[in-house]
Amino acid sequence: MVIDPPYLIFLGDVPDALAAKTGLGIVDWRPEWCIGQLRLEGCQADAGIPELSIDDAVKAGVKTMVVGAVNAGGVLPAHWISSIVAALDAGLNVATGLHTRLASIPEIKAAADKSGAKLHDVRFSDHRFDTGKGTKRPGLRCLTVGTDCSVGKKYTALALEREMRARGMDADFRATGQTGVFISGRGAAIDAVAADFISGAVEWIAPAADPGHWDLVEGQGSLFHPSFAGVSLGLLHGAQADAFVVCHEPTRTTMRGVKHALPSIGEVIDMTIAMGKLTNPAITCTGIAVNTRKLGEDEARALLDKLAGDYGVPATDPIRFGVEALVDRLAAIRPQD
Repeated sequence: MVIDPPYLIFLGDVPDALAAKTGLGIVDWRPEWCIGQLRLEGCQADAGIPELSIDDAVKAGVKTMVVGAVNAGGVLPAHWISSIVAALDAGLNVATGLHTRLASIPEIKAAADKSGAKLHDVRFSDHRFDTGKGTKRPGLRCLTVGTDCSVGKKYTALALEREMRARGMDADFRATGQTGVFISGRGAAIDAVAADFISGAVEWIAPAADPGHWDLVEGQGSLFHPSFAGVSLGLLHGAQADAFVVCHEPTRTTMRGVKHALPSIGEVIDMTIAMGKLTNPAITCTGIAVNTRKLGEDEARALLDKLAGDYGVPATDPIRFGVEALVDRLAAIRPQD
């Protein structure tokens, strides 16, 4: 699908920034596409871009209103429907990464049919995926994995791509979630793929490539999360990862949305290697990416130094301190025979 920028980012009345990570991610990585935001009363997220009404957005040249929110189950709240209908009535296309298909809601379908505006359900792909084969394919792949969901896997992969390209390396970000698809323009939302075809979809997303080419594959969920581990495992097998970076948020005590305690970074490394060997016996951990936003700088640097010493790999906050050391490790990996 082709989603026409520029965008109006609709954040609804989400309760926190994590619930708006789709919209905030687009603003962070494609700011030139984001003209303004539309928030409902009580919204607790702010993308830091101009507040626009739908009429103002149309006057500013916006083409598509992107529903930039996520929630458990990917449902569309009923009280957001009127805003979507208003956007369609004004001639704007509407795109969402939720599990609810826009056209399944009669009021939205009728408004789109009347105005001729396009409905984009980014989480759904019309592509028919094969089952994964696990056959060795050329090219190099780095997968971001996590101690939990929403810990920075997408941002880490994007930061790696940016640094590698700045060095002249052949590298591409590979999107496996709705926000990543909005940012990159290609990919598939893995959590909406039927279970039998998850690994095959990832083989399609990160296909055979030149031996020295790097795919930076966006991770999803966590192998330890009771809600999402199945998606994480299929993604790991399909990525056939040569390298992986563990992503972590150090202030959490339980996983997001459940009561289970977070695994240690060491447990994630061990489990990822044990499970990843099925499709790449040479899989190795090359770094740790920590979201230190809630820590002071001295505290953050002390934590990163300790983690690097404990696990023998570079540890950094990709947004705060950069990913140079992580890329150094990846650059040292050579294609397998």
